[in-house]
Amino acid sequence: MDVFTASDGAGIAYRDEGAGRPLVFLHGLMANADFFEPQRALVRDGFRVLRVDLRGHGDTAPGESLPDLARLAADVGELAEALALEGAVAIGWSLGASVVWRLLAGAQGARFAAGVVVDMTPCVRNDEDWTLGLSQDHVDARRQAIAEDFPAFAAAAGAAIFASPLDERTEPMARWASESFVRADARAVGALWSSLVAEDFREALARIRQPMLVVRGAHSHLYGPETADHIVASVPNARGLTFDRSGHSPHLEQPERFNRALADFAASLPPVPVTEFTA
Repeated sequence: MDVFTASDGAGIAYRDEGAGRPLVFLHGLMANADFFEPQRALVRDGFRVLRVDLRGHGDTAPGESLPDLARLAADVGELAEALALEGAVAIGWSLGASVVWRLLAGAQGARFAAGVVVDMTPCVRNDEDWTLGLSQDHVDARRQAIAEDFPAFAAAAGAAIFASPLDERTEPMARWASESFVRADARAVGALWSSLVAEDFREALARIRQPMLVVRGAHSHLYGPETADHIVASVPNARGLTFDRSGHSPHLEQPERFNRALADFAASLPPVPVTEFTA
């Protein structure tokens, strides 16, 4: 993997393959860049595929201080600047979707022409005015499980990202996901979970001007169709897409359809700007 040095001196690991419009893939909590292995096929379709290991995941250490969403978004924005990306599409799954929203709604969004978010809510914790996230009991149980028995929590979470019941194709994938989740940095995961719970992107969605594709799995155990519908209605230029045979991870469960949808979405965007150099 390549390593980019962020502004605080931390090394951010990433994989960079292909040429053409950049597709920047940002994984979910406890996952890593390998969870977008099926999307490497998009290199053959003329895309530049970048897969990032967020802090505390894969080959990226947490850094000197525990990470939060703001730091993850800064890392990706700085990486896009260092690589001089133009017209990029940011694709975020779960935790990665929150990073995409923070990027596109902020000053670091200029290098991104569009966003794709996969099975995520703009506000994780439910309250009396919001019921499209997770209950307070669910939020608290996750926080406690991460703190008290991270290996058991991570293993169970890895298996749960697929539609139930598991079949002969998804069962080995679930075992692999569980083993991968367990290798994430427990303290970083706990800090990022707390940061996720504290965030509320509902107002920020209206400030996003880039086109957005909102992907959901019909059999997700986390979020229902109303959550995706809310995002589509809130972002000025958004449309939704449901994957009928997927749970929380359509890019793994229906990769061919997911890749086609990404390619079609990218084709609908204005051409990537061409930078001219003069001697």
